[in-house]
Amino acid sequence: MRKATIRARLTIIYGGLFLLAGTVLLAVTYVLVDQRLAHGLGFNLRGSGGQESISLPQGTQISTSQAEHLRTIVRQVQDDARRDALDSLLTQGGVALAVVTIAAVAFGWLVAGRALQPLQQITGTARRIAGADGAGRGLHERIALVGPTDEVKELADTFDLMLERLDRSFDGQRRFVANASHELRTPLAINRSLVELAITRSDAPPELRQLGETLLAVNERHERLIDGLLTLADSENELAERTDVDLAEVAGHVAEQTARSTTLRVTRELAPALTVGDPVLLERLTQNLVENAVRHNVDEGGWLAVATAVVDGRATLTVRNSGPVVPGYEIETMFLPFRRLNRERVAGQRGFGLGLSIVRAVARAHGGTVRATPRPEGGLVVTVSLPTPG
Repeated sequence: MRKATIRARLTIIYGGLFLLAGTVLLAVTYVLVDQRLAHGLGFNLRGSGGQESISLPQGTQISTSQAEHLRTIVRQVQDDARRDALDSLLTQGGVALAVVTIAAVAFGWLVAGRALQPLQQITGTARRIAGADGAGRGLHERIALVGPTDEVKELADTFDLMLERLDRSFDGQRRFVANASHELRTPLAINRSLVELAITRSDAPPELRQLGETLLAVNERHERLIDGLLTLADSENELAERTDVDLAEVAGHVAEQTARSTTLRVTRELAPALTVGDPVLLERLTQNLVENAVRHNVDEGGWLAVATAVVDGRATLTVRNSGPVVPGYEIETMFLPFRRLNRERVAGQRGFGLGLSIVRAVARAHGGTVRATPRPEGGLVVTVSLPTPG
């Protein structure tokens, strides 16, 4: 059962307190009026010349013989007037209390909404930051609450200060990864040039050539690691370029290149799927998915399928592949950087655990999502959903 909101609870408290105060006030008024009416309507008996008579406020005298009959009439009139007055007080007072209570509840609803407006502003900012695509995005937003310096204002200012520090931290982390990747590219390029120069010499012995080829393979592996880190850092930033991109064209190009370089059976079902984003990053996303399908496959009889379509108004890219059975509880860990399944890859090549993390980062940068599902027969089904233009 859904609990009432703070605004509703405050309104109920306001209305309940007002109704309680009004009921107490009505009860006190009822008691006071009842006591006042118990004194009569101004008639009193007094003696004159040894005979009892009734003295009226106007000074009119009546005889004792008529006193008893008049007394009965007066008492009946007093009782009827008292009862009518008290009944009227309860009826009209209750109606007035109900009307004023309804007005008080409505006024309390407005006052509670006004009082909680700063909290709604804080909640809205936190929700936008939490729903931002990618880690660290949206931290540039601030609440910037305007108003008197009270507890809510202090809370908003503290929240803004926390966002500022987190924003600086994430920016520093992304800059460090990007700068480190760029700086590491230079020595790797120098190493590759020196090794290529050494093994291409005409007098280079076979042992040196074999060692050089091994070093080139290691160097190429490190270069791919640096490229992956740089792509991951770039995809965590805001997109610098946004153009219309057809996922069918990108997937067809990547699938064709993969079919030439692998013995796996590659099938394609490419329907137009237009999205908006960075073509380079989207190509890298597709390439990582296809390379992941190749690495997580079987040695004989393996296959992979690439499909694009528009589903529920969103452009989708789906990559299916055969392979070993993947436990469902390991799906989420595969999207974390430097996390791999504890399995051997095809042709003895092991990845760095950056492929799917780059896929998720690129998808989030484009406002999309990634979902991976294990196949009961083995392998994965990875689906990327991206927004269409407009």
